[in-house]
Amino acid sequence: MKRRNRSRSKRQLLQALVRKWHRKQFDSSGVFIRAVGAATFFTVSTMGVFAKDETTVLPAVVVTGRQESDGSYKPEAVSSPKYSRPLKDIPQTITVIPKAVMQEQGSTTLREVLRNVPGISIQAGEGSVPAGDNLSLRGFNARTDIFIDGIRDFGGYARDPFNFEQIEVTKGPASSYAGRGSTGGSINMESKSPQLEAFANGTAGGGSQEYQRTALDVNSPVAALPGVAVRVNALYHDTDVSGRSVAHNGRWGVAPSLAFGLGTPTRVTFSYFHLDQNNVPDYGIPWVPDTNVPLAAYRNQLAPIDWSNFYGLKNRDYEKIGTDVATVKVEHEVSDGLSLRNQFRYGRTTRDSIITAPRFANVNSTDVTRTDWRSRDQVDTILANQTDATVEFATGNIQHTVVPGIEFVREKDLNGTRVKAGANSPNTSLYTPNWDDPYLDNIVPNGAKTVSTSNSVGVYAFDTLQLNEQWELNGGVRWDYFNLDFLAVQAPGGGTTTNLGRIDRTVSWQTGLVYKPLPNGSIYAGYGTSFNPSAEGLALSTTATATNNINSDPEESRSIELGTKWDLLQERLMVSAAIFRTDKTNARTEDPSVSTDTIVLDGKQKVGGLELGLAGNITDRWKAFAAYTFLTSEIEKSKNALEVGKELANTPNHTFSLWTTYQLPKNFEVGTGLKYSDSRFNSNINNRQAPGYLVADAMAAYKVNKDITLRLNVYNLAGTEYIESLSGGHAIPGAGRSFTVTSEFKF
Repeated sequence: MKRRNRSRSKRQLLQALVRKWHRKQFDSSGVFIRAVGAATFFTVSTMGVFAKDETTVLPAVVVTGRQESDGSYKPEAVSSPKYSRPLKDIPQTITVIPKAVMQEQGSTTLREVLRNVPGISIQAGEGSVPAGDNLSLRGFNARTDIFIDGIRDFGGYARDPFNFEQIEVTKGPASSYAGRGSTGGSINMESKSPQLEAFANGTAGGGSQEYQRTALDVNSPVAALPGVAVRVNALYHDTDVSGRSVAHNGRWGVAPSLAFGLGTPTRVTFSYFHLDQNNVPDYGIPWVPDTNVPLAAYRNQLAPIDWSNFYGLKNRDYEKIGTDVATVKVEHEVSDGLSLRNQFRYGRTTRDSIITAPRFANVNSTDVTRTDWRSRDQVDTILANQTDATVEFATGNIQHTVVPGIEFVREKDLNGTRVKAGANSPNTSLYTPNWDDPYLDNIVPNGAKTVSTSNSVGVYAFDTLQLNEQWELNGGVRWDYFNLDFLAVQAPGGGTTTNLGRIDRTVSWQTGLVYKPLPNGSIYAGYGTSFNPSAEGLALSTTATATNNINSDPEESRSIELGTKWDLLQERLMVSAAIFRTDKTNARTEDPSVSTDTIVLDGKQKVGGLELGLAGNITDRWKAFAAYTFLTSEIEKSKNALEVGKELANTPNHTFSLWTTYQLPKNFEVGTGLKYSDSRFNSNINNRQAPGYLVADAMAAYKVNKDITLRLNVYNLAGTEYIESLSGGHAIPGAGRSFTVTSEFKF
């Protein structure tokens, strides 16, 4: 028996290693199977240790293969090693949007990608929150719950997916995985990285609204240096916004990366990402205040106007953003049951912007003032180091996969203040605004600023216990230390400088039980917790009613989820279903009718619902990516009487998304997409409601040859008018009808 085991065939060895990969889910190329978009690569080295008998030691055997991908919609795993099981065996709802879906849809922003995920609503930046990717996930704000390769991406900006392999949306409280926040979930973007196989591809497109976009993705192994490869992604993008006058988006980006040791136990990857944006921002159209007299019939509704109206000043409103992210990742497989990973990152986002918030001049007028402008002179930086290990061992008949880790993060936010040094720019008509009016304000820095510096430590450990072929139990715990120093510097001669500080220490945990009645399916129950410190947004205040009050302890949330996931049709299609409930047990609340009231942790909020998902191939020619979410929310307890019994803001009851394509004969392909959202409120008092909507898209593609594909995308086929982003005083319409024609090429 020993001799037969030692002399097993290469094919058996490969199969064993593939099964091992399904348990470990390493995301490094060169040792285990690794999906990289257009192709799948695998390299397995036996290192001569399995092919040994009593008299002969065979040389090392290296099996290398390349399999063309069909652009599958069915990802097998998430990128973080904290999740040590395949996607179908994780006891939590996780939606993974693969590169194939992003490419076929022609997605150009993270927000466009996330339209494939029901249960997400877009919020408009306002007040202390900058414009950018402001999201609500399962009813709770998720602006600070966005990550790149598992490290928080805090800056306020609109992200472009040109350098991402896939986008992963984890639903429900999970501070044990993500650290502070994640009440409704978190979003992780997996970056592209160098591979062993040479390839080069790109896209070039044009369309309506003077749309121009070119993207390149070039990967090249270094022939003279085995295991070394270089990959470069680059982007140019420029377009007006369909259905919106004046608004414009322009950006370019580059993301080079260099990897050493691919195909070996030790791999080192250096990567850099830069995105530069120069936009004309847009805060949309105003809500009619309940005190406005001329428009009394439209109180707390959207103004009765042409939704293309732009109320800013073309010569004043601007948005310039620069984002830089530099990362070093080191991976080392110590032995068959032990691997280590370390990521070190420096990131910086600068924002320089002035945006007009459309507000009525006074209660007796329909004119819109230009004096309510929002300025950002902001720099966000992050320095992070994250180390984790994956350890496999057995205790008796129970197999363990343990992932311990520690991360150190330093974040800094500097926000300069600007003031008006000139006359007021003129008001404009609600019905016929003139964005070419003269800019008289002369908005300039006054020397005042706020400086926030946070130092945080997270220590965590997860264990997945495979009890037998059918039962798995997992659990995890994380301890967080979060220390924020907040400095408010007044303008010269303007008053006293304020220096505030707060430290929070919090424990979060999660657990899940998985039952596998068949190898291709699972039934699970999961529980998780999260916390939201008052300084979560890197700001503190002594104001008694402020949500970031220095004396306010963290809010706490908990969630339970019951679900099932199945791989069907020869494991080409994954279907999933889950019911869940999330409770925020000590929400911050205060009574706005009492001027002396202080904020306390005495509120209760709940969100429950149902999630359904489908991703993969229905037939060889027919692919689909679809999901439905039902949410029911309620504010059970609040000191604000107007909130009690109301729904949470930005929490529509029903949302649905579908993207499906079908391959026709003669190298043609067609596809269609649907996005439905029920009506939703802009605040917790439910006085202003955006109507529900259904938007349909279409796609047609022709494969000219193996290297060139032409693709036509038409967005918002019916020209539906709908609201994409909500805030307290304004709403931003979604894009109107548009089209793009794109050439996808390989060379």
